[in-house]
Amino acid sequence: MTAPDPEPGTAPDTGPDTPPGTVAPERRVGPLTRTDFVRYAGAGGDFNPIHHDETFARSAGYPSVFGHGLLTAGVLAGYAASWLGRRNLRRFTVRYVGQVWPGDTLVLSGEVLRTGTAEDGGTEVEASLEVHTEAAGRERRLVLRGGATAAYPAPALALAEGERA
Repeated sequence: MTAPDPEPGTAPDTGPDTPPGTVAPERRVGPLTRTDFVRYAGAGGDFNPIHHDETFARSAGYPSVFGHGLLTAGVLAGYAASWLGRRNLRRFTVRYVGQVWPGDTLVLSGEVLRTGTAEDGGTEVEASLEVHTEAAGRERRLVLRGGATAAYPAPALALAEGERA
């Protein structure tokens, strides 16, 4: 279901010198299946039948079962961590704006909004994140908006930490 994370120890695609407007490489995940939704229910402990029982979902007014919001948010969190650097990530937020249906492919994207000085003298990078879905016969739709902040240590601090490693 998900694209693999980069190899451990590889550098992220952003860093303290990344200028605003830098766009992350798009990542596609899917197409998602009902089985993916059930697996997530088991892992997350959310067995609401609206996510796996077609009859129940239709009786609630939905055309089909749909994915857990936290499933989509979790995939986006992994994307943000691999793009900004897992060790650097300080804040992650999401706002749900649509549902993910069986057969949808998640299209993850991000853009650096601004950079500034962090409390430790290093660099702070703030990015916007989005998840769109694509599926045969349907238009691309925005389903999740998010944001992330990463902090990169000041060069002298990074060198000192590297020397201790």
